[in-house]
Formats: sequence, structure tokens, C-alpha cells
Amino acid sequence: MKRIASVPARINIIGEHTDHFGGLSLAFSSQHRLILTASSRDEGIRGEETIVRLWKAAGGWNADLSVASDIPIGAGLSSSAALCVAIVMCSQNPQNRMEIATKAQRIEHEILGSRCGLLDQIAITHSQKGNAALIDFKEMTVENFLLPDGWMFKLVDTGIRRSLSETEYDEPNATEETRKKHSEGESSRVREALSCDPNQLGDLLNRSHSSISEKIRTSTPEVDLIVREIQNMPGVLGARLMGGGFGGMILALLEDEQVLPGETLLSSDSAFLQETI
Repeated sequence: MKRIASVPARINIIGEHTDHFGGLSLAFSSQHRLILTASSRDEGIRGEETIVRLWKAAGGWNADLSVASDIPIGAGLSSSAALCVAIVMCSQNPQNRMEIATKAQRIEHEILGSRCGLLDQIAITHSQKGNAALIDFKEMTVENFLLPDGWMFKLVDTGIRRSLSETEYDEPNATEETRKKHSEGESSRVREALSCDPNQLGDLLNRSHSSISEKIRTSTPEVDLIVREIQNMPGVLGARLMGGGFGGMILALLEDEQVLPGETLLSSDSAFLQETI
């Protein structure tokens, strides 16, 4: 038997650091993907050490495991969540998407040592092509949100990398109350985003970054400088740091594709599994 899981990266438009506090997020699956191939073998599990550990934690069977991915590691695009989702899908093939998300979170906590929430796992298992996933972490519900044509995003790499287990999940830079207030403000911005034009969305992204930097302090002076430079570029409507924090990718909302180099982000299909015997 061979199972192949194709899992996308997560682009969080707005609603950062809300999943631990029952808030809202608006995210979509991008064209960047991780492919895990699991081929059955008579005895043992063979593959890269961390992948084997995750596979065993998920209750995986005797298999050869290989991964190919164009999701940058440590860049705030959910590379670890994508790997854990792929592991759960290939090892168990559960049919319920929320079950996949929660099981992937469990093995990420157990093996990779992070205390991540469920934003990444839910976004990459629930979003649909052309849509973003509006996630309510209080009710644990997901609704499709059709992405407007005028919402054009690109990523800017800060060049700074820090593993998720080293970020604010384990070493809070702000009090619980401050983080809760940030989540409430972010959730309010998510609600505004559902009925705004690109210029208004750009303002929401800028306000989101200010809260990330000033309230929960998961940015750095170096990252803040890069964000401000991007925000002030002609044709950039707004920009903010995306992901766990302290580096990685900046999400920029643009007037047109020529404003910044690099590929325009596309909304892709969520994670899926192929099986052959």
C-alpha cells in the first residue's frame, strides 16, 4: 500500500495569535505544498528521524517515509503543522477534518515541543480553493469566505528564522491579560475584514502588526523596520508580520502584482490524500 498526502501552507490574512483565546482568524491555503509519501514494508519504519518519531506517535504502520516540500521551514507558513497533518492523514486516514487537525496538533505538541494552537491545522484542512476559512475558535466552526478579486497578497521574507518551540508559546513576552486583549482586537479586525475594500483591509493589516509588536511583543525592532519600509512603499496597501513571530514572512497587500517581486499568493485546495495498493 502507498499513501500520498498533499498538504498546503497556511496564509493567515488576519487574526494572529487568537486561537488560544477563542478568537477569530481568516486564513487560506496557498500554492506551496508538502508531499508525504508512505509506502508499506514488511518490517520497521524508515525515514528521517523526526518524521519517524512523528509517525510512531501517530500510531503509524511499517513504512518507508519520504517528504518533499516547498514550504519554507520556520518562515511562518505552517511547515510543522503541514508535516503533522500529512503524518496523521497517511498513518490513519481519518475522514473527519477537525479530527485530523486535533490529532496533528497533539503530535506536534508531543514530538516537536511546541504549544501551538489550531489555526494552522484547521486552515490547511478546511479551506477551499478561491476561499479563505473564517475560523471561530470559541465555537470551533469554519465558514468559507469568498476572497475578493482586489485582495492581492505577496510575501516578503525577513530572512530571520526561529523555531516555533522557541517563540512566545513557551516564553511569553506579554501577560495573559495583554494577550487576551490583543486577541479581542484581532477578532474585531477579522469581523471588519469580511466587508471591507482593499484599502480598508490594508489599514487592518497595519493595525494588526502594531498590536503584534506593541501589545504581545512577538516582533523585533529589526522586523518592525522591515515592515515599516514595506508599508511605506508606493502601491503597498498594508503589511504585517505573519505566523508565530520573531521573524519569518511579512504578508503584504498590494495594488497590483508589479509592486513587489515574487509570486502572487493563490488560494489552493486543502490537504488531500491519495492511496494505491
